[in-house]
Amino acid sequence: MQELDATVQQKVNTWLNGNYDAEVKQQIQKLLDDKAYAELTDAFYRDLEFGTGGLRGTMGAGSNRINKYTIGAATQGLCNHLKKTYPGQKVKVAISHDSRNNSDLFARITAEVFSANDIHVYFFKALRPTPELSFAIRHLGCKSGVMITASHNPKEYNGYKAYGADGGQFVSPEDVAVMDEVAAIASIDEIKFDRVEANIELIGEEIDKLYLDAITTLSVSPDAIKRQKDLKIVYSPIHGTGITLMPKALAQFGFENVIIVDEQATPDGNFPTVVYPNPEEKEALTLAMKKAKEVDADLVLATDPDADRVGIAAKNDQGEWILFNGNQTGSLLINYLLTAWQQHGKLTGKEYIVKTIVTSNLIEAIANAKGVKYFNTLTGFKYIGELMTKLAGKETFIGGGEESYGYLIGEFVRDKDAIVSGAFIAEMTAFYKDQGSSLFEALVETYLEYGFYKETLISITKKGQSGAQEIKDMMEKYRNNPPKTLGGSKVIALKDYENRVETDLDTNSTKPIDLPKSDVLQFISEDGTVVSARPSGTEPKIKFYCSVNTKLTSKEAFAETEKALDAKIAHIMKDLGV
Repeated sequence: MQELDATVQQKVNTWLNGNYDAEVKQQIQKLLDDKAYAELTDAFYRDLEFGTGGLRGTMGAGSNRINKYTIGAATQGLCNHLKKTYPGQKVKVAISHDSRNNSDLFARITAEVFSANDIHVYFFKALRPTPELSFAIRHLGCKSGVMITASHNPKEYNGYKAYGADGGQFVSPEDVAVMDEVAAIASIDEIKFDRVEANIELIGEEIDKLYLDAITTLSVSPDAIKRQKDLKIVYSPIHGTGITLMPKALAQFGFENVIIVDEQATPDGNFPTVVYPNPEEKEALTLAMKKAKEVDADLVLATDPDADRVGIAAKNDQGEWILFNGNQTGSLLINYLLTAWQQHGKLTGKEYIVKTIVTSNLIEAIANAKGVKYFNTLTGFKYIGELMTKLAGKETFIGGGEESYGYLIGEFVRDKDAIVSGAFIAEMTAFYKDQGSSLFEALVETYLEYGFYKETLISITKKGQSGAQEIKDMMEKYRNNPPKTLGGSKVIALKDYENRVETDLDTNSTKPIDLPKSDVLQFISEDGTVVSARPSGTEPKIKFYCSVNTKLTSKEAFAETEKALDAKIAHIMKDLGV
């Protein structure tokens, strides 16, 4: 690239000549002096937008970066929206942050802008998990809330999750209304940065207690926990916020033998012991697995930096430690919850569970067998929260989740919650151990009863402006020319969530999809294979979710059947050219 695009140059000039601080201007000028045009273009070619996970990006100077000004503009836009939505009212909001570099600074800036707009701020005085923020919004009667986090992204990232009055992330049309307000800010001079101390109230341990007391009431197998209180649990917060609540939650549920991974116990935005602070990555659980082997543990739990996702590991029938994927954990949790509710006579016909469209259909099979209603939502936990709010007081939410290691039990929170999920995974482990079984054996039994479902996620990263176009082109190609076969099985249906239509590829007949628009394509074949293609809303990636299933004839056939399903997935991905 020899020079900057005119639009990018104009934005660069605005930042160089505007009321921005000297340090930011120096960073931009250095990039200009170094003729780092590709980096400048990526920093300025667009404004950060709210995606499925809110505002998220790498930290640095620029309109496409996370910094004081993009955080400030997002907050001012949110303030303007709240003032218009609740005229004449004293609006309250809650703010929390994770352990990332600058998270405390960005949280403070967010609080200052709210306070300067005469909005009352409940400000967590130290880092706290995302689910506790959602809980606090609901408990304190707030109209909104903000969590400063980039979830499980690498250390260079940070982000901004905006929440509505129900404690869930904003959904349509309110998310668009907030985006419009942010986009309407023509200059940083419109952002009110001057802190009003009287409008900021510190909160902390008192909310911890309320939250922990609430989730403890959800426990369905307290007697099993009493008998298995010495269950050996190894826990890692992966340098994040989970350390503030997970050990307390496990203790309050009744577990007395929790071993913390010391090397990962201290919150640290550099995440020094991992490449990615993501419990979906095997490498992130290396130290926890090592500790588990040393102490001969029953269970490994690990949470991401903002403690909304949890990864688990346990022993298989050979005594080897294995990682469970998000579909397996979610299916186990739903099966355990529905079984326990059934055994206690708590199922009245008004209960339901929820999963996302890219999460294992094993969960549907379990719900159908138990006679419990289930819902599919778009990817993004905000849609699960939206449905919960819609059904609140009419039907009872038991639990739900998505394949990306995010689950929720009970109605106290409106976002994925690794704290309550971790406590229930421990409870579930105790329940099965009390019966002389294990999590792995419970998983195999689930496959024997409902079918062996195997899922794989493949992500392809395409960085920068050209990458976004490449991803768009890939989706158009699949939309206009869907594959004829996948893994040797004929593709019979195409679900296009962007156009909200399902097409029968045999008859070319169509029927509407009753979900909001989303750029997702699903191919369904005769043998029950489901492949979903979905560009990420928060990262420069396109994701392919592949789900296959078959009958598991016996426990002894587990390894052989799994191998056959893995081979089938590889065949399917080759068919897709992935």
